[in-house]
Amino acid sequence: MQFEAKLEWQRNGQAFLDQKYSRAHEWIFDGGLRVPASSSPLSVPLPMSVADNIDPEEALVAAASSCHMLFFLSLAAKRGHTVESYSDSAVGLLGKNADGRMALTNITLRPQIVFGGERWPDEDEIAAIHHEAHEKCYVANSLKTEITIEPAIEPDGSEELPEQSLG
Repeated sequence: MQFEAKLEWQRNGQAFLDQKYSRAHEWIFDGGLRVPASSSPLSVPLPMSVADNIDPEEALVAAASSCHMLFFLSLAAKRGHTVESYSDSAVGLLGKNADGRMALTNITLRPQIVFGGERWPDEDEIAAIHHEAHEKCYVANSLKTEITIEPAIEPDGSEELPEQSLG
């Protein structure tokens, strides 16, 4: 399998050597989806960055979250559990890695899952599904960073589970 993404940026007559050029660019995906991208204003100050555009760090956090969710949903269905909704407020932390280089050193996934139907998983089975989803996730398997999962499962809208760290 091969996955492709196209990136386009143009200087558009701006100064360049002074580092005051726009970091705004576009990601183009199969099917024609165009996503406005930029460096993060946390890395490159405004107006050289575009705060409304997605930045590579956010995209990496979203990719890890999305990959985990897709495997979680598939595994839950295979085990006979109906997921009504799944949302995640994922966070990536930028810091120095073991080599002293700036990197996303941790990604924390905080999925909130609501189960429906007649067969809800218990706490141990939910943890097992999260663990297996993490093990199968292509994005997680591609990263050096630790990925922590802090699920909040809500079969009836009230139950929260303890943090589960997978790395």
